[in-house]
Amino acid sequence: MDKDKDTGVVIRLAQQPEADELLGRSPLAALVGMLLDQQVPMEWAFSGPYTIARRLGSDDLDAHAIAAYGPEAFAALLSEKPAVHRYPGSMAKRVQQLCAYLVEHYEGDAAAVWADVATGAELLGRLKALPGFGEQKAQIFLALLGKRFGVRPQGWREAAGGYGPANVYRSAADITGPESLAKVRAHKQEAKAAAKAAKGAPDKRN
Repeated sequence: MDKDKDTGVVIRLAQQPEADELLGRSPLAALVGMLLDQQVPMEWAFSGPYTIARRLGSDDLDAHAIAAYGPEAFAALLSEKPAVHRYPGSMAKRVQQLCAYLVEHYEGDAAAVWADVATGAELLGRLKALPGFGEQKAQIFLALLGKRFGVRPQGWREAAGGYGPANVYRSAADITGPESLAKVRAHKQEAKAAAKAAKGAPDKRN
């Protein structure tokens, strides 16, 4: 596992040094970045935790503080220009729901979600239970934990499904810099085009 002696795990998801440094040392920031990673460019999503922390006047994220924040005020905070997400209001609600869940089930410690798991299947189940994490998002984050954070319970690659294999470029879990980001983006575009083509293809079963 690649590490930097000052910042911990080396992450290149936001393509912005300060934002990536936060992702590498803050489990909650990594979770929030993954939560935000939908309907916006990946770099935008994963720079979100850093933007939120700065606007809260902190150098880190705190699940207790975010969960207790006034919903309207938190939505306004994410909506400030530049907005944290294309849909800052709805995503502010999801971030608060995630933090409230972590407070209730893990005493606000995001790392506790994966700290004591024995198997990849168990970890996948815990991730899918998080608000805003469906099957695909949970599998991508599981792969991210295994490939970039060294969290590798037995069977983690299998539990991560198509995102688990080594030497693929399918998701955030496979990004180590601009070149791999471009490959992941190309893969997503190809998958989207294939899905669109399949949807528009005539039904040959009749």
